[in-house]
Amino acid sequence: MYKVIKVTESEYEDFLTLPVDIYEKKDLMQKRSDEEQLLKGTHTLSQYFSFTAFVCYLDGKPVSRCAITIYNDKNEAYLGFFDSENDREAVKALMNAAEEYACSQGIIKLTGPVDASFWIGYRMKNDCFDEHRYFSEPYGVSYYPELWKENGYEVSGTYISNIYKKVDKSEADDEKYKKRYDFLMKKGYRIVSAEKKNWDVIIGEVYHLIMELYSDFPVFSYITEEEFREMYKDLKSVLDFSMVKLGYKNDKLVGFLICVPDYGNRLYGNIGISDILFLLKNRFRSDNYVLLYMGVDGNHLGLGSAISQVIFKELCRKKASSVGALIKKGKVTEKYIDSKVLKKREYVLFEKEL
Repeated sequence: MYKVIKVTESEYEDFLTLPVDIYEKKDLMQKRSDEEQLLKGTHTLSQYFSFTAFVCYLDGKPVSRCAITIYNDKNEAYLGFFDSENDREAVKALMNAAEEYACSQGIIKLTGPVDASFWIGYRMKNDCFDEHRYFSEPYGVSYYPELWKENGYEVSGTYISNIYKKVDKSEADDEKYKKRYDFLMKKGYRIVSAEKKNWDVIIGEVYHLIMELYSDFPVFSYITEEEFREMYKDLKSVLDFSMVKLGYKNDKLVGFLICVPDYGNRLYGNIGISDILFLLKNRFRSDNYVLLYMGVDGNHLGLGSAISQVIFKELCRKKASSVGALIKKGKVTEKYIDSKVLKKREYVLFEKEL
């Protein structure tokens, strides 16, 4: 018999441990500490929303979970932290309970999967489930998209990750992008690598540019610079700074590309000695890099392709492949260095009118 419970402290552990039962260890990308803080209302961003979690039990065993996040003064909310066994009846019961709760709070539309915030995680993997999971990739099981559709959710956005091949010296230069790079350099632009000693200044510059450029992204929400720094405080310890490129004009940051070594899921969960050794080994010489965050001021046309040209020169030097991660389908960035794309992966965002 199915029973859905709104999570209180006595159900915390059932909510937190369910993903361990769903995923193989190599695929698990759960940030348990974030989830614990959200359940307790102590997360850095908790002041902006109410967070209500649900677990569906079958004969006393937890089989499905999700959470509803409601923002202050908004009548649209998020459904996230969805994990479930392949059980249609359980998911139907879970979503019905979550939706009834949302309606009781005046919510008229749900979007998901969104794990509480744009800054924590959103989107659902939609293909290539049997392939290597790159660092930061939205995770899920192959049957998840169909379960959402069966419960009335429709795709509201599609995202693409470009899987790039390794390039040798003969392929490192894209003639069109090289010309743009040369043109911009003559116009007084600078593209430089970040330096660890200046990271505290750089992260502040990146924050202000992101707040300006990302504001029209789906599910984007404003946070303060202090909160942004707290959310990304660990980034400094895992970056290869030669793979962080910054574009300046008149000493003002107008574009950036942050690439992270592909740690897979080694930085999630409990980190042991083997994980630390893996990090140390791969931080400065990884076989694969994730082109994770990019932003270019729209008044500086061509800078994005010029920065891409510079990063691919670095990838060539390191003899590494790369992933252009989580690009909104149809954006110009989807086409950057498209001659070197081996394949694409797809992710989706759903919505449902209540």
